Amino acid sequence: MVEVKAKHTLHSGIFHPVLRQWQSPNVEITVNNLMYPIFVLDEQNAKEAIASMPGVYRYGINELRKTLLPLVSKGLQSILLFGVSKHLKKDHIGSNADSLQNPIIQAVPLIRHWFPNLLIACDVCLCPYTIHGHCGILNEDGSINNKASIARISEIALAYAKAGAQIVAPSDMMDGRIGAIKNKLAAAGLINKVAVLSYSVKFASGFYGPFRDASQSAPKFGDRKCYQLPPGSNGLAARAAARDVSEGADMLMVKPGLAYLDIVRHTKDAHPEYPMFVYQVSGEYAMLYHGAQNGAINLENVLNEVLLSMRRAGADCIITYFTPLILDMLQPKKYGIIVTWAYR
Repeated sequence: MVEVKAKHTLHSGIFHPVLRQWQSPNVEITVNNLMYPIFVLDEQNAKEAIASMPGVYRYGINELRKTLLPLVSKGLQSILLFGVSKHLKKDHIGSNADSLQNPIIQAVPLIRHWFPNLLIACDVCLCPYTIHGHCGILNEDGSINNKASIARISEIALAYAKAGAQIVAPSDMMDGRIGAIKNKLAAAGLINKVAVLSYSVKFASGFYGPFRDASQSAPKFGDRKCYQLPPGSNGLAARAAARDVSEGADMLMVKPGLAYLDIVRHTKDAHPEYPMFVYQVSGEYAMLYHGAQNGAINLENVLNEVLLSMRRAGADCIITYFTPLILDMLQPKKYGIIVTWAYR
């Protein structure tokens, strides 16, 4: 076991140009402030519409290049990949989360080859690959076995790193998983080549409903309130971020976004030296989309306002399903650069 003084490991946060830009936050929305989440399905030629998220799809590996090509040409800098298991067998430990048949394991080397400058983050969790749909390994009584869970999560993170992921992003919310991942990366000689984006402050939220449809990862019993944070928990949010900083996270995240901008501001103020990510989650996407479709709002105007609120609260990077639209909004020949502002 290689013990790492992870808080003082800096190279994992600056080895890629986009990572360096996140470490040097600016005051305007650019392509560097966006990360595009993509669902990768274990059916190579598929392109499946997600009913609860109109305009968002699950993509088979053979659909990824033509999907990403126009976005990269418009300046897309980074993506966050989620594996979706439609055919792979599920079990109690998520064996196929890091098997050779896993769609993320297969997709990452191809994307690295097609788009060498695109920064690839991979979500690390068990829920899409377990028969119970929970984010960790369970004890016989249905409670979380934290020790076994972080051992498994760190194995999956290492597999994604070896496949070519430049960022691993554990979303499971198990205690100690950042340190476990950092030690695995160090033992494999990857500590300075792979960054860890921690879902540090992830709340148990009703805004996740469409995502669980998209990723087919809803729990089969119970809920995730024993390991995701209660919505009113300012103190736990601060402790969670501090815990992950102490274990060596390179970047921090608050999820969801719009309902938790006070937490974004508090977290950024407490840890100003860390890039701050905000996840504009599936329910936020659906809410804005359907509001616009029903004529209640102008989508581009309101989206611009929401992005402004997130940046103003301290977000350095916004993970959003609206990334293709925002890239179009940022094209000067078509729209003019309309999303520009300074902190007040």
